[in-house]
Amino acid sequence: MENLSNGSQTYIMEDKESNCKPAGNSAHISIDVENNQHLRITNGGEQEQCNVDPKEEKFSTSTTQLHTTSKKSCKCKNSIFLILTICITATIGAFAWYYFGWMIGLPALGAAILAVLLVALGWRWFYIAAVTSKRDTTALWAYIKLLILIKKWERKNLTIGDLFQMIVEKQPEKTALLSETQSWTFRQLNEYSNRIADVFHNHGYNKGTVIGLMLENRVEFVGTWLGLSKLGIVTALINTNLKGPALVHSITVAKCSAVIYGEDFVEAIENIATKISSKLYQLNNEKNKSVIQSAKDLTTLLSTAAHNRVPSTAQHPNHHDKLMYIYTSGTTGLPKAAVISHSRYIFIAAGIHHALNFSNKDIYYTPLPLYHTAGGVMSMGQALLFGSTVAIRKKFSASEYFADCVRYNCTIAQYIGEMARYILATPPTEYDRKHKIRMIFGNGLRPQIWTRFVERFGIPKVGEFYGATEGNANIMNNDNTVGAIGFVSRTLPQIYPISIIKADPFTGEPIRNANGFCQRCEPGESGVFIGKIIKGNPSRDFLGYADENASKKKIAHNVFKKGDMAFLSGDLLTSDERGYLYFMDRTGDTFRWKGENVSTSEVEAQVSNVVNYKDTIVYGVAVPYTEGRAGMASIYDPEREVDLDQFTENLSKLLPTYARPQFIRFLTKIDLTGTCKLRKVDLQKEGYNPNIITDALYYRTNSGKYELLTSQIYDKINKGELRF
Repeated sequence: MENLSNGSQTYIMEDKESNCKPAGNSAHISIDVENNQHLRITNGGEQEQCNVDPKEEKFSTSTTQLHTTSKKSCKCKNSIFLILTICITATIGAFAWYYFGWMIGLPALGAAILAVLLVALGWRWFYIAAVTSKRDTTALWAYIKLLILIKKWERKNLTIGDLFQMIVEKQPEKTALLSETQSWTFRQLNEYSNRIADVFHNHGYNKGTVIGLMLENRVEFVGTWLGLSKLGIVTALINTNLKGPALVHSITVAKCSAVIYGEDFVEAIENIATKISSKLYQLNNEKNKSVIQSAKDLTTLLSTAAHNRVPSTAQHPNHHDKLMYIYTSGTTGLPKAAVISHSRYIFIAAGIHHALNFSNKDIYYTPLPLYHTAGGVMSMGQALLFGSTVAIRKKFSASEYFADCVRYNCTIAQYIGEMARYILATPPTEYDRKHKIRMIFGNGLRPQIWTRFVERFGIPKVGEFYGATEGNANIMNNDNTVGAIGFVSRTLPQIYPISIIKADPFTGEPIRNANGFCQRCEPGESGVFIGKIIKGNPSRDFLGYADENASKKKIAHNVFKKGDMAFLSGDLLTSDERGYLYFMDRTGDTFRWKGENVSTSEVEAQVSNVVNYKDTIVYGVAVPYTEGRAGMASIYDPEREVDLDQFTENLSKLLPTYARPQFIRFLTKIDLTGTCKLRKVDLQKEGYNPNIITDALYYRTNSGKYELLTSQIYDKINKGELRF
């Protein structure tokens, strides 16, 4: 058993165990991650099945390269051909109608229209429309239902509290939340939230005030922010891993008037109490227990508060008012407080509900932190808006994941990609297929383990989604396509205005054309994913962060026409001909070495597989007297189980020379975010300097083997005496 500790939160997991042949006319790009096979498009539009030699394959941010030649010439010829087709078909149609009447003329007109469409759109358009029709119509129907629902709630000016109250009145004694030690009905959750509202209303807090909440996964977490929302108070959901300056930053950037914290976080709060001006409320497990100096005993205050209703003098919030701040996970710096309004919360929770065909009879399992969008909105929203039961866990445990699903009778379970890797690394148990899970949903399930995961645990469907907490470019894989994070319709792209645009992979800066506008990527090209901003529309608006300067950096202006705006995701995606989208990397995470672009996420996936799913993070480091950045992999291996010779041999079969890490660091401790992502900013700063790093360091020699990196070797590298 391994304990992955980060501050006060621990993540538990068990010990882990070109010959091309034509293949028809379909030009759908697919990726076989198990056998390293690709389906590539030829110049003629035909498909070839290729056995790809990993050493020779381009290992760049684009998985597939499309050959495009003489675009302007082809466009001109196509235009002329289209005009001729319209003229000829119009003449034939008119002639048939005039001489033979409407019974002949009408079919002729239909044939003429079809001929024009075939020329204008091409036969491939009709083929793609046919093979993606089920996917697109399913998504379109779900989107229509979603828009009708949120429009109805918007007209009635309903908030999360209003919608929850409707659920309570309908099914007060149904179980709302479950955990290892707690079980609350909707009535109990409502009464607790009313007590919270009563206490803070009596203490003078009102609509628009911001209060921080630092509490572990427990039913009171939901009841607390829900009660505050009934007063129009904005709750800042603080990451429970934070300490010191990062914690001070999170409280001050949101301008918290008060902070509610659990007794597990007394030390963290006490250490910064003099650096913040917020009033403190300590929530103990029992009433009349001691609290830190200047803090109020919230547990005791709640014991005498009114539970049957919200104070009548409280100002009611509106549908589009701010509900909470959810902080970005902080993998590359200090957390940013993203704005979530009532309407935004509704859109996210209801959106995934309809996109994946959830039912209020489903029982959900989420071990994810409730201070993030995935667990706190997507899963918890199913209880608050639709009356489902949600089971939570204080701390994620890989070995207990499916055991919990069996224990709580869950039908839908949530994951984050890294969690799936931990679960897959556990030894087989009786619970692997004893559960009733009909679907898992989440984001970040790597293609390299997708198939193995669903086969081992007998998962009928995976609902992989992509989206940023603050963003409007959110997509969903609704048809089980392995590796895809979502799709954009090739036949009706206007319905959901998202795009992949050409951009610098290192900075994320859009590459504009001669007219100053952004350029859409062709299928197979990688670029930055964006979403069109439409003010006042909960699905298309960008509410930004508490920090206005940070918000401005995420908006692109004059994207495809003068005056339009789009949210910049900062992620590099690529698409195939059918519109399926695949994650490539974060802008800035891609680095260049030996004249080639190297994707950190792709290298991480291969390295992690080779070392038996151990935590791995890859980044580029500067090396004196060389161009670009050399790859460095940090592997969490405190017991030093990795055999470097075997590692080198296996990696050489998977990665080309330039993509193989030049430096290896074996971590003895690990720093994870609340969603099991590794923080790389500090690792990058430390680089490969053995004078400041106590972990074992190795460098790749010209022979391809890894040898110990000593202070003497480090000096030689800095002097340019040792070449890579």
